[in-house]
Amino acid sequence: MPKLSDTQAILLIHAAQRESSSLYPLPASMAGKPLTKPIAALLRQGLLEERKTREKTAIHRSDDELTYGLFITKAGLAAVNIGSDVDEPELTRNEAPPPLPRQNKSDLVCSLLARADGATLAELVDATGWLPHSTRAALTGLRKKGVAIARFSRDGATCYRSDVSA
Repeated sequence: MPKLSDTQAILLIHAAQRESSSLYPLPASMAGKPLTKPIAALLRQGLLEERKTREKTAIHRSDDELTYGLFITKAGLAAVNIGSDVDEPELTRNEAPPPLPRQNKSDLVCSLLARADGATLAELVDATGWLPHSTRAALTGLRKKGVAIARFSRDGATCYRSDVSA
């Protein structure tokens, strides 16, 4: 289930309540608000789709003689908990599965520090993508929060370890 901003949720609910499933005309509560970014995000996520339309009030854009409107998709209905039978997209042979939920980088640092052999600064930098000074600052921040971090040497490299588990 995608995470929606309040504006995106209002737009989807508005379209879901219309018999034509059209986003346009926009609700009166949205008058004067910048909607380009929220609508573009809904299109990217597949929650809205662009279709040809002849209904003048539903027009989003025109190309020569063709007019297009924005309409809510089955995934958009599911995102606002409307409709129960949403087709899950099937993966093609070459398509990668959707990414796993992202782990908070602070939690990642804590899990690396909780390993029996701890973690070197280079391992922490590689795992988080932070610069070394930012990684050391994160260790200092954990210490300020009361996490006991032990420093020791392993194979000539300084390692850090704690009893924290992510």
